[in-house]
Amino acid sequence: MRKGKYFLLIAAIASIITSCKKGSETSGNTSGGSTTGTGTTTTTTTFDVSSITDTYADIAPFTYYPKWTVYNVHDPSIKKFGDYYYCYSTDVGYGITVRSGIQIRKSKDLVQWEYVGWVFSSLPAQGAAYIKSKGGTPYDALWAPYVMKVGSEYRLYYSLSSATARLSVIGLATASSPEGPWTEKGLVVTSANDNTTQTNAIDPTVVTTPAGDQWMYYGSAWDGIYALQLNASTGLAASDGNKGTRIANRGFTNGAYNGNIEGAEVIYNAALNKYYLFISYDWLQTKYNVRVAKGDNPQGPFYDFNGHNINLNEDHGPMIVAPYQFMGHGGWQGTAHCAVFDDGNGQYYMAHQGRPSVDSYFMDLHVRKMFWNSDGWPIVSPERYANVSQTDIAASDLAGTWEQIILGYTVVPGYATEQTNPNLQVATTLTLSADGKVNSDANSTWTYTAPWLQLKMADGTTSKVYVSRERDWENKVASTLVFTGLNNVGTAIWGKKK
Repeated sequence: MRKGKYFLLIAAIASIITSCKKGSETSGNTSGGSTTGTGTTTTTTTFDVSSITDTYADIAPFTYYPKWTVYNVHDPSIKKFGDYYYCYSTDVGYGITVRSGIQIRKSKDLVQWEYVGWVFSSLPAQGAAYIKSKGGTPYDALWAPYVMKVGSEYRLYYSLSSATARLSVIGLATASSPEGPWTEKGLVVTSANDNTTQTNAIDPTVVTTPAGDQWMYYGSAWDGIYALQLNASTGLAASDGNKGTRIANRGFTNGAYNGNIEGAEVIYNAALNKYYLFISYDWLQTKYNVRVAKGDNPQGPFYDFNGHNINLNEDHGPMIVAPYQFMGHGGWQGTAHCAVFDDGNGQYYMAHQGRPSVDSYFMDLHVRKMFWNSDGWPIVSPERYANVSQTDIAASDLAGTWEQIILGYTVVPGYATEQTNPNLQVATTLTLSADGKVNSDANSTWTYTAPWLQLKMADGTTSKVYVSRERDWENKVASTLVFTGLNNVGTAIWGKKK
């Protein structure tokens, strides 16, 4: 069994020296200042979106943290509080010794990010004490936070682990401001290497039902994803010592349980009256991808595209984000452990880390717009959000040459070997003719009723995709047409007009 994604992450990052190759551009000029929740003064960084680069070795060291903005972001949790979106993320950085405490950033538009500071000035005492009481040594880093607001109280859940398999804890801290100061309130759930089948107590997320009930979802490896009811008044477990119940699982490969499932995010979409469970499959530096399921109740069952309970021993879809490569670019991998959040007016977004394949130890914040198809499935923009103006798109605008990516890999070659390659989903050329043909094939056609483009292919697949405008990051073009959707067998289809 692996010991969770972070154990290898820490070892790998520790092996990188700070004098690695310089990034091609800095993140911009600095001006102004602000005070963090831990009493540190930072300098506000502003930049033109075109200056955001894939790599950033020149500003990765700790002394440059005010310029980190979208850099050194791993396992983000994002919520909108007042005028700002706040992002909380894992203690990790490219080629550096991390400073523990949970990183905090904020933005008014999801494009310009300001580094605020840290939640804690050191490891939370209660979480560290639990690990020591079990004979372990806590890592000097906190992982995978989750943030929410209940009434006037801000709640921050953190993960603290150790080199001892499954000796981990999820703790809670509270504050009266999203920037702190934060106070420890207790431990929500713990795990230990005690030969039970319980999953690793890391990667928390919480959903609140319309009735006000709260459920926490957590887990990485060993035994899938668990759901645990909370006491909504305190934010702690509804009953002491309760570990919850498993609600999501994977199958067996070559006779071994596939524990590469983690990083849950759960939301309740009030407009659709459904709960959505987003989970991550596979290794963070390779083909880390996001799957989604939906259900009527927060405690499950959740169902995949084929109507199967995702607690069954099999791989589940649809897969809506995966490592990808548009033309003229090296590609992005490690595209999972997502945050899903809205703007307060019904527009949802997904955020996750992205690791450039040119050097997969860099970690950039990717934010993508999310849409919902007519069957109630979420679909995600193929390009990162850049606040592009959305003007009307006519059918005539669609004719021409596109790049298409089919997020299609489903075969798991083996538990021991499946994590050696990012399996980038590579773009191919798609031509939409003005006469309604696809790739000049009379048996493949397209029709458009804004904002939905329908592709009927000669092989029998039909795709319904949402068309919008977004930045072409690979070619540094301010605006182009993109599409995203699912085909009739539940495979995600992405497109970008050339």
